Amino acid sequence: MNPTLLPLALAICTGFVAWATGGESSSQHEGQTLAYHVDATRGDDAYDGLTPETAWQSLGKVSSAPLRAGDRVLFRRGEVWRGQLVPQNGSADGPITYGAFGEGGKPLLLGSAALNRAEDWQPAGEGIWATAPIRYEPQEVHADLAAGWSLHREGGAECSLTPLPAEGGPENGAGYRLQCRSPGTRSNHLQLSVTGFTVREGEYYLFTYRARCSEPFTPASMVVMKSGSPWTRYASPAADLLEIGPQWAEHAVCFPAEQTAEDARLTLFLGGALPAGATLDWQPGKLERVVCNQAIPLSVDVGNIIFDGGPTVGVKKWRDEDLQQEGDYYYDARLWQVRLRSAANPATRYRSIELALRRHVINQGGRSYVTYKNLDLRYGAAHGIGGGGTRQIIVRDCDLSYLGGGHQFTRPDGKPVRFGNGIEFWSGARDCLVEGCRLWEIYDAALTNQGDGENIQENITYRRNVIWNCEYSFEYWNRTEASLTRNIRFEYNTCVDAGYGWGHGQRPDRNGRHVMFYNNSAATEQFLVVHNIFCNATDSCLRLHGRDWTDALTMDHNIWYQPQGPILLWQDQQVGPNELAAFQQTRGFDAHSLLADPQFVDPARRDYRLAPASPVRALQSPGRPAGALP
Repeated sequence: MNPTLLPLALAICTGFVAWATGGESSSQHEGQTLAYHVDATRGDDAYDGLTPETAWQSLGKVSSAPLRAGDRVLFRRGEVWRGQLVPQNGSADGPITYGAFGEGGKPLLLGSAALNRAEDWQPAGEGIWATAPIRYEPQEVHADLAAGWSLHREGGAECSLTPLPAEGGPENGAGYRLQCRSPGTRSNHLQLSVTGFTVREGEYYLFTYRARCSEPFTPASMVVMKSGSPWTRYASPAADLLEIGPQWAEHAVCFPAEQTAEDARLTLFLGGALPAGATLDWQPGKLERVVCNQAIPLSVDVGNIIFDGGPTVGVKKWRDEDLQQEGDYYYDARLWQVRLRSAANPATRYRSIELALRRHVINQGGRSYVTYKNLDLRYGAAHGIGGGGTRQIIVRDCDLSYLGGGHQFTRPDGKPVRFGNGIEFWSGARDCLVEGCRLWEIYDAALTNQGDGENIQENITYRRNVIWNCEYSFEYWNRTEASLTRNIRFEYNTCVDAGYGWGHGQRPDRNGRHVMFYNNSAATEQFLVVHNIFCNATDSCLRLHGRDWTDALTMDHNIWYQPQGPILLWQDQQVGPNELAAFQQTRGFDAHSLLADPQFVDPARRDYRLAPASPVRALQSPGRPAGALP
């Protein structure tokens, strides 16, 4: 393992030894289930994976392998994988478990590209260094997609598809004209697609087309997917789609294939995006197999740059002219290029340079019956573990750090919004557990369940986790009024230094809180925040924003410590140390809680065990003190 990947925060003493040494058995069979092994150095995806000596090698193989309920995938400790893990579904008969085997540190799953060599950077102006701009080397025409397109309509969408008139383009090429009367409300309500080609995992395909539209718009999405049900996604665009305007323009979309398939379909999703009354002229072209000049393409936003494992990070800017201070950087989405202000070639100044890409390190959308154990996730610019509609997910004894910061969207006023949580359960999550994990240096929340649209979030527990240097330790909200949140438990967690992480100084909305309750309009029941330690925040330990839904909230046996500033911000009411007792009595919260310094063994070294004289030890219920580490 590269020692430069070790962040300073891992210099944690013996209180965590029991967490670090747990592992999975590497036996081949357990009843009808199998244990598959993954070895980044000695493995080979052509092997069967059933022993350490015949281990697989790549995340791509893990994500596409045919697993059965109860199977385990075990990564060799001390090794590193880059990219994204897409887990598979288990069932009530048994979860799919992703864990570790062997000796050494937890397996590292990194959502970043490493640019550590001097040749990775080139001068781009006085004091500015840049990565190589994206280039594709065409290898062959993979498929001619000029003809054979069809239009699918549902959900009330009304649109016609006819051949493009001869005068439709400067070159009078073949194509199609779409005249939209109503696009529907969702992207799938209007789909333009073509079938009849193949893709191979790990290869890049470049699709070119010409288009114009009487009303400028940006398509909802374009994906390579299975031709029939279930509509499995084979490849997503490597970069955001560009606007189609009133003048003819050529567009190129690159698709990195995530799996091999013989029944691929290219679909342009127009529902809810193509304006009613608009006329879209569309001239599809060729699908070429290409080779990218970037080892790990910077095809999505670079949300953070982590130098030497974390003592220093880059400062994201949105224009070239804003690169004024050392470490300022700008990501150019058109060139897939980063430009960084540095007094010399960055690779000569730092041992390691990690460019965090805007992807979840683990993308578990729609997955169920999955367990993660003893994994170390770092350097992604979206979520460490993210995705909506999940159930029966367990995350146990994992580390997550230096996550988030990617560009989520730009507001109508032109201001960009960044995002990224450690573990997020998005709309429709239920029956999930996060236990015994460590989370630090995360742009938004370490832990969160949240959602929009009609959905149910229920039976989610966060227990015995240690969190530090995140903007929020725990964030919750759910919308709309038709939604329901029920039985959420945040208990026995140790939360320290909210708002002191890498992202706080770069945020336009600094808001360091341990517990952040944003606008919540869902019907809410049985929400518990109990037996936790909340120690030190830049703004306050807890904030309630929006309407007060907290008749459903139970808070008790917590430890609060805020050396300066308010303990709580309850809507517009600031509650300081002197007002806390009266507030607790009025609200009926925290009748058995304590306002005191928890007295950790060595907080400077992130050892958050309780010192022998800690006042927390006197507040035991039931039978153990608050926080994650006794």
